[in-house]
Amino acid sequence: MEKQDLAIILVHGAWGDGSHWRHIIPILDKAGYAVRAVQNPLTSPEDDINKTIDLIDAQEGKVLLVGHSYGGTVITGAGNHDKVVGLVYIAAFAPDEGDSVISIFDRRERTSGAASIYPDAKAFLWIKYSQFHAAFCHDLSEDDGLVMSLTQKPSHAKCFQEKTQTPAWKTRPSWYQVSDQDHVIPPVTEKEMAEAIRARKIIHLDASHTSMSSHPQEVAALILEAAEECVTAQI
Repeated sequence: MEKQDLAIILVHGAWGDGSHWRHIIPILDKAGYAVRAVQNPLTSPEDDINKTIDLIDAQEGKVLLVGHSYGGTVITGAGNHDKVVGLVYIAAFAPDEGDSVISIFDRRERTSGAASIYPDAKAFLWIKYSQFHAAFCHDLSEDDGLVMSLTQKPSHAKCFQEKTQTPAWKTRPSWYQVSDQDHVIPPVTEKEMAEAIRARKIIHLDASHTSMSSHPQEVAALILEAAEECVTAQI
């Protein structure tokens, strides 16, 4: 397989959209890969997995999926597609069969970021505007945090409640980046998930939950390493 035969699809998490990858996209593009970023509705895992599969179907060759946060749940499902050759988790949920986001949160005391989440009247979940910077992206500037806060895309409670079916990481190679200063997912939980999926490589960054924004070079390097391995090993 050649570089041009592999597409890297970036899958955003809760409270965000494809623009959360804005610092990563140029790096991957300059490396010679086809790069795509899905825009998921954040209405349920099934809806988001199907939307991601639509983008996978649109690619001519093989696909490397990269998921951030709740996007890890999405790639765990969508990764069973026969075009997918690898999975990269960026401070992400990597659920096993029967797991949900809530069940993973419940493994230990909720983080300060998780405590700032609240539902609206239609069961969509938000992060409190006044707490968003501290909860989600404390290693970015206050202005960047303000923009992320005010443009956040809420996620329906189903995204957190529904259980995972067959996890793709059982049959696909995976890579994992742990954010050691994460205020949303406990770093120890991220480490446990990375080990449980037997990630080929695990890296730790002194980063918030939005590591792809605060440490784009390091995150992109992990993605490119995974892509190169998929190309050369013809996984």
